[in-house]
Amino acid sequence: MSEKLNIGEVCNRKVVIATEDMSIKEAAGIMRDEHVGSLVVVQEAGAGRIVTGMLTDRDIAVMAVARDFDPQTLRVADVMSATPVTANPEDSIHDVLAMMRSRGIRRVPVTTDKGILVGIVTMDDLLEIMAEEMQSFVHAIESAQKREARIRG
Repeated sequence: MSEKLNIGEVCNRKVVIATEDMSIKEAAGIMRDEHVGSLVVVQEAGAGRIVTGMLTDRDIAVMAVARDFDPQTLRVADVMSATPVTANPEDSIHDVLAMMRSRGIRRVPVTTDKGILVGIVTMDDLLEIMAEEMQSFVHAIESAQKREARIRG
């Protein structure tokens, strides 16, 4: 990459959240309204929002709907992935991408060392950055070809 960007510079600071005591129905409604496939589960603290889990649309489908639980009474804490994988704002894009690949995840909350939510980064975000980098390679090749054509005639 042309610049050494870290996750804190590229993460989305607008994070859609849920709380552990929220019903699955309410959480699914938030996902629908916000057009997202996951919610970062947090607990409010004096210093900020502490990340306690992740809830995905797949969690809801596999754990709640497929098992015929009542979405009104089932809570986010019952279905969420506890102890989520997180990234530090100073982590490199490449390190986070490698972590996502090795853990088989597509979304990573970005937190401070104390677990306070800073943002979220998704595989789509990183793909967009990598695509921009690839486009830079294409422009460099095109420029070199044009230069050679001018010089050599």
